Amino acid sequence: MTRTQITTQAVPVIASRLREARLLAGISQKAMGILAGIDEFTASARVNQYEQGKHVPDFLTLEKFASVLNVPTEFFYARDDVMAEMLLLFAQLTQKQKSQLIAHIKKLNIDR
Repeated sequence: MTRTQITTQAVPVIASRLREARLLAGISQKAMGILAGIDEFTASARVNQYEQGKHVPDFLTLEKFASVLNVPTEFFYARDDVMAEMLLLFAQLTQKQKSQLIAHIKKLNIDR
């Protein structure tokens, strides 16, 4: 797969995950943009373009959005809905719970 193919396929995923996370957080496009450091006069339009897939935010901008929306940055790249949900749930766990879950998954994998 070429870089162009990867980028083209990733755009709808990033766009849809960005919109999904924003709606879950219950904030407007403008508010999200402003909280992520985008100028208040262009925030709504820029976020709208990101959510429509017309433009792709760079990684640092996605990290800012992730922080504002309280989701892991990796969520924006998850093509599979189950993986996206796992990322959201995993991010909410304590470090101890994460370690326990990883140990449990490893055990499940060994028991096959």
